[in-house]
Order: sequence, then C-alpha cells, then structure tokens
Amino acid sequence: MTTDDSAPVRFDNKIAVLLREDLEPWQRLNVTAFLVSGLGTEVPEVIGEPYADADGTPYLPMFRQPVLVFEGTKETLTAAHGRALSRALPRAVFTSDLFTTGNDRDNRAAVRAVAKDQLDVVGLAVYGPRNAVDKVLKGARMHP
Repeated sequence: MTTDDSAPVRFDNKIAVLLREDLEPWQRLNVTAFLVSGLGTEVPEVIGEPYADADGTPYLPMFRQPVLVFEGTKETLTAAHGRALSRALPRAVFTSDLFTTGNDRDNRAAVRAVAKDQLDVVGLAVYGPRNAVDKVLKGARMHP
C-alpha cells in the first residue's frame, strides 16, 4: 500500500486551550505554555517524532497537530471545566492562585487546597475527540 505524503492530514482528536479573556498578554502566554506541557506527559500519542535540520542537528519532538487557542469569560471557563470533568477528557488546569506561586510543589498545593467547584480557573487545556472538545468549549471564541 502506498501513501500520499501530500494528502492533507486530518485529526479525529483536538488539542484546545481555553483562556480567560481578562488575562494580561504575558499571562496568556504563560498559562498556555504551562497547560500544554501537561498533555504530552499523559497523552503520549499527541507528540510527534523528533526534528532535525538539514545539518542533522537534533531538536525535541513537538505536538503532531495544531493547538487551538480560545478565550472566554470567567463563566465560560467554569462551565468548560465542569464539562471537561463530566466527559473525563484529559485536561490541565491553571487557576488564578498559580500566579502567586513560584514552583511546581506550590502550584500543586494551591490547586489541592480548593474544591473543584470553587477553583478560579483562568486556563484549561483539553484533548479528545473533536466533537467532545467542541462541546466542552461551548460559548468560547477563537483567541484573536
């Protein structure tokens, strides 16, 4: 069987990040970076092959598909968080408390200190079937 390397690649699954619309630009970048770092550790199939340039210099592998970034209100984030939990999708969460911590231990403690229904979610990353992720993101819009 031959494959056509020029055929468009379609993905049945989606990687999405949802950010709260009132974040500062530096916070949006920081939250996005933290959130997507978790997906590759728990969902290894999202990671592609290592890269190399024409000289053979190796580079780390990255996601094998685009990461779509959305934004929404605080209420949108709260609802999306609940929907991601109810669908048991792989997810990463970033709360407002994490802006005051400086390391992974304190980050985990800050999240652990708050009940899931009381988390002040400012960012959420989800991975799963396209239609399920779309339902989680209901009410969100593409990040400008």
